[in-house]
Amino acid sequence: MAVVREFTLPDLGEGLTEAVIVQWLVEVGEVVAVDQPVVEVETAKAMVEVPCPYGGVVTARFGAAGTEVPVGAPLVTVAVGAAPEDSAGRGSAPGSANGSASVAAPADPAPGAEGAGTDAAGSGNVLVGYGTSGAAARRRRILPSAAEAPARRSATPAPPATTNGTATNGTATGDAPGTAAADGPRTVAVISPLVRRIAREHDLDLREVRGSGRDGLILRTDVESAVRALGERQSAAARTAGTADAAGPVPGEERIPLKGLRGAAAEKFSRSRREIPDATCWVDADATDLLATRRAMNVPGAPKVSLLALLARICTAALARYPELNATVDTTAQEIVRLPAVHLGFAAQTDRGLVVPVVRDAQGRTVEQLSAEIARLTDAARAGKLSPAELSRGTFTLNNYGVFGVDGSTPILNHPEAAMLGVGRIAAKPWVHDGELAVREVVQLSFTFDHRVCDGGIAGGFLRYVADCVEQPALLLRSL
Repeated sequence: MAVVREFTLPDLGEGLTEAVIVQWLVEVGEVVAVDQPVVEVETAKAMVEVPCPYGGVVTARFGAAGTEVPVGAPLVTVAVGAAPEDSAGRGSAPGSANGSASVAAPADPAPGAEGAGTDAAGSGNVLVGYGTSGAAARRRRILPSAAEAPARRSATPAPPATTNGTATNGTATGDAPGTAAADGPRTVAVISPLVRRIAREHDLDLREVRGSGRDGLILRTDVESAVRALGERQSAAARTAGTADAAGPVPGEERIPLKGLRGAAAEKFSRSRREIPDATCWVDADATDLLATRRAMNVPGAPKVSLLALLARICTAALARYPELNATVDTTAQEIVRLPAVHLGFAAQTDRGLVVPVVRDAQGRTVEQLSAEIARLTDAARAGKLSPAELSRGTFTLNNYGVFGVDGSTPILNHPEAAMLGVGRIAAKPWVHDGELAVREVVQLSFTFDHRVCDGGIAGGFLRYVADCVEQPALLLRSL
């Protein structure tokens, strides 16, 4: 006897609350093994193949390619213990998502019941903090059906009537678990700091938002819907007062959704500009000797050393001299937090947009090791295979915008980091060298820093040391 199991989108870590389906890796009626990837999704961090903790026959898929799925929403149902022929005829049921049948998942069997042994063992696989153990399955609650879920997510939040912050409408608040009685304050079901921050930034009272997650949990989509509804009400009021622009959309205009990687980058850039009082200084440097040093290192038969790896090694040496810049600011505690390890991020342009892979513990790596790790991360970034862990928790960023053929830039800091070194193109220019005018390979270096963590003296000292190492690479020997 087969037992139907429902597999939901797991917590992908790093505060991610939703993902977009890129492609399905299995079909309805196909037999899958435990921990076999069933779908590829795109998060705000990277593309991830999601493994299913159940083995059996796929009986339903939920969502077509391009559909945004919140964490906890169903992905597939699997008939555990079923033969392939058991699922015949299930793939064309009307009303199913993506042309597949919607099979309701029964309640978990009691210990010892048929099929319980399969889930009790679990796959043991972990996907960025998501465990597939039997205990997690026993805690699973039944979600709304596939037909009900979109309606709940798209519903406009209905604020309950309140008096001094106390709910008075039992009908509006009594349906969701975790809410108080009609004469008591409502408990807000929120576990995501991102949800609270979005609500705070838009002056949104979370007590007025009805969650579509399990047990009334308020998800990011709920808050964003409430913010949109609030904006629409404000716009309507402004139009009524004659202060809004009544012009409609411009014919032929193109609208690009700020979702996935693009949306995450936009949110991070905006937050950096709002929170960090940054400043930028720059200097021109003669990189002729640095290029000669690289050519000398790249002898036949030796591992290749990239120019970016040399600049990365210069950065780690400079941060050892100026540790104040390998830091972040804890705005809650009003403290500057200096970090012990240098996790060096570097900007990489890909077909999916700008990403910043992170080289862990860069301060302990040689130039050859830095070059190999940068090459590995760059290849993974262009293939869209970087994990969320490889794209987060950097402490300093190296931005080589010279590859675009530009000399200078004033970049936005990669929040919550406190500093970023920018490198322009290296071009032949007239330069005074040893008291004579000569043609040299010149590069412009820019340094953007959080003015809360240091003043101009430290920032200028850091940049000058970097420029000196570019002009005289032998200075690096002092820090080796």
